[in-house]
Amino acid sequence: MAVTPVKRFCRSAVFALLRFSGLPFLVRELWQRNKVTIVAYHELDAARADAQFAALRARYNVISLAHFLAASTSQPVARLPRKALIITFDDGHRSNYGLTSVIETHRIPVTIFLCSGIVGTHRHYWWLHAKDSREAQALKALPDEQRVQALLSRGHADRQEYETRQSLSGDEISAMKTIVDFQSHTVSHPILPACSLERARSEIVASKDALERNHGLQIYALAYPNGDYSDREVGLLQEAGYDCGLTMDAGFNDSHTDRFRLRRVALPNDAGINEVIVKTSGVWALLKTFRTKRTNARRHSTTHGDIDR
Repeated sequence: MAVTPVKRFCRSAVFALLRFSGLPFLVRELWQRNKVTIVAYHELDAARADAQFAALRARYNVISLAHFLAASTSQPVARLPRKALIITFDDGHRSNYGLTSVIETHRIPVTIFLCSGIVGTHRHYWWLHAKDSREAQALKALPDEQRVQALLSRGHADRQEYETRQSLSGDEISAMKTIVDFQSHTVSHPILPACSLERARSEIVASKDALERNHGLQIYALAYPNGDYSDREVGLLQEAGYDCGLTMDAGFNDSHTDRFRLRRVALPNDAGINEVIVKTSGVWALLKTFRTKRTNARRHSTTHGDIDR
């Protein structure tokens, strides 16, 4: 759904107020300092990435995903820098290549999760063929076979080649892999818990195999598409030889966090600096949790009040 100028202004004002309230600073310095924060992007233009990476570097110590895993699995647990932060991108969008010079300038490690059946082709990301974000969410809620059939009725198939390219090419991946840690995001980005066991296993195993074989990558991590997973997917990752799985569950990580349920902070493509600072600190997630609890408590009170009458 399109964001109106009024909504965009209100959103910017809210995040500006929260940033300069001092709450993000307090949370970052008192609670977040001993945690590992993982942020999740999808697409950023170079100018926005330059500003946001600078803001994150000024407040956190940016480390690689591999560094965190090595430290958390060593015995005894190796010390990580205070306020450690990991930057990730999902999907492998074509625009990610435009960040090459920004990543080099800031000298920071970045992990990009690739859909192996889409990168290096002219195939499209299926959710971009939905009419709008509402329809995309509705498609994500369907059993996988129904989602595939619904998209076929709209003229989209996972293996269909289009005139335009939406993902990174093989040459772009090759050029970036000296500065970017490329990992797996399945083959075609289905919602894994909505898939049959056979389909889910194939998406997880085949992606690792294809990325290693076709692009010469070392694949040890998978980001669950849409952040959706269950115990079954965790088991499938372990069977396939992955070392970790990344979710979209809100929160931070430490050496005790389940490596196959690593938490991330989702950052929108159009987020401004204030929004990035507030959301990365965890303040936004805390406020949402508090609001949800208050809403649930109010509903509970109203329901019981109705019964009493």
